[in-house]
Amino acid sequence: MTGDAPTTDPLTTNALTRGLNRTPGRLRLAVVDMVGTTITDDGRTERAMSQALAEHGIEPGSVRFEGMLGYARDTMGFSKRTVFGHLFEDAAVAESANRTFELVYDQLMEDGGVRAIPGAEDAIQWMRESGMLVCLATGFGRHTQNVVLESLGWMGLADLSLCPDDAGRGRPYPDMILTAVLALDLDDVREVAVVGDTSSDMLSGVRSGASLMAGVLTGSHSEATLRAAGATVVFDSIKQLPAFLEKDWTLGRV
Repeated sequence: MTGDAPTTDPLTTNALTRGLNRTPGRLRLAVVDMVGTTITDDGRTERAMSQALAEHGIEPGSVRFEGMLGYARDTMGFSKRTVFGHLFEDAAVAESANRTFELVYDQLMEDGGVRAIPGAEDAIQWMRESGMLVCLATGFGRHTQNVVLESLGWMGLADLSLCPDDAGRGRPYPDMILTAVLALDLDDVREVAVVGDTSSDMLSGVRSGASLMAGVLTGSHSEATLRAAGATVVFDSIKQLPAFLEKDWTLGRV
């Protein structure tokens, strides 16, 4: 790899439309994204990414900087360690940039700027009360994920929380979804719904074999982008999800 941002779409694949038109059945688990889907950070992710790039020799405002930042936007939802690994040829520099990102993000959170998207907490609670298991998934590292959950008082809100380090690889790979299936003792990955605001969320769901890929428009990507990556349904917000599930799906653990 080179230090310049890749020019190809990282999600371009013939497999994007697999998994569409699935027959509704029982859903027992929702794997739900965090930033952009259940929480908003008012651009803190991009600000931390920008500072990490600047501190590792990329001149702000330069063509290279804008290209690398554009790649980070396109791959929102990926493991941040993976993103930096694509942006920097030197593995040690990439790891250092990821550590800087996490430190800066922690500092940016100190003013309380991370908050729940309206209706998100209610949607999660509704799913659990309806008999579904819920896993909160992120592209952040474990420390940052825990800081976010603690700041919102969300420790224990879901049955499980996962980051790329827990599963081996982050999105768009299916590893976090499959790890959740194993950890929560499900019998069939077709009993999984994936909820997220990025194309990588949708593609990870398609690749895992999940039955429902629900995109939301409160984050990074457009409806067209979400559907191109495999979304079976797109909502303005996660708060619309419970009504859809109640009407069109069988829910519960048994």
